[in-house]
Amino acid sequence: MMLYGMPVVFALFVWWFSTGAIIYLDGLPRRSFRWSLLGATVMLAGALHGLVSGRADLSVSGAYGAFTCGLLVWAWQEMTFLMGAITGPRRLPADPLASPRQHFRQAVQVVLYHELAILAGAAAITALTWGAPNRIGLFTYCVLWAMRTSAKLNLFLGVRNLSIELLPTHLRYLGGYLHRRPMNGLLPFSVSLGTLAAVLMARHAATGAPNGFQATGFTFLAALTGLAVLEHLFLVVPLPVNTIWAWGLRSHATATPSVLKPAGLS
Repeated sequence: MMLYGMPVVFALFVWWFSTGAIIYLDGLPRRSFRWSLLGATVMLAGALHGLVSGRADLSVSGAYGAFTCGLLVWAWQEMTFLMGAITGPRRLPADPLASPRQHFRQAVQVVLYHELAILAGAAAITALTWGAPNRIGLFTYCVLWAMRTSAKLNLFLGVRNLSIELLPTHLRYLGGYLHRRPMNGLLPFSVSLGTLAAVLMARHAATGAPNGFQATGFTFLAALTGLAVLEHLFLVVPLPVNTIWAWGLRSHATATPSVLKPAGLS
């Protein structure tokens, strides 16, 4: 049971703690960002090195290491975006007079460089682990990429909880590209497909995995996908779900409230 339980607990803790830590760091004064980004870049280098050195490690610890390294590469992507280092060519609020097509194009422009950086990260991990037996780090990164892309599309199409309070002050203009609605047509498909993927991964971990490495690795992936599905549900449930990261939001307490209203608000 420990073979499956511990990866779930580890994934849950890392998801909760890393999200809160990034929220805390991006709420600090902007003069601190250079040091945070420097530390994140050192972390990135260590994670990439870990993926290379562990790409042939088929032990349980190898699965833990690859999973953690994949998460750390993703954390660098999140930090560079939230701290404004890599965003997009457009850094302006949404044009309220734009047509739906123009609005979508502008929304792409505000995150374009970030999306290209994510693509480059996936290519780098793929190249570093090409042909290697341990690709849990790559799968971890791809799960995060797929589910975060889904979340972004759902936020654009409209959900109940936009969680703008999680954004640092300098990115509050992104709220103008989001829509507040009870539900959108994509969300049920996102939740259903994510749940199906999590179930298939969990099934493979329980019955199809021939050894401890694959059982642990696919348990990690199933847990991470399940948490991503939970985050999708957070977008629509009428509950203050962001209180689980209240400790991370403390650094945002002195931030100047945004005067921008998300698109679709009355």
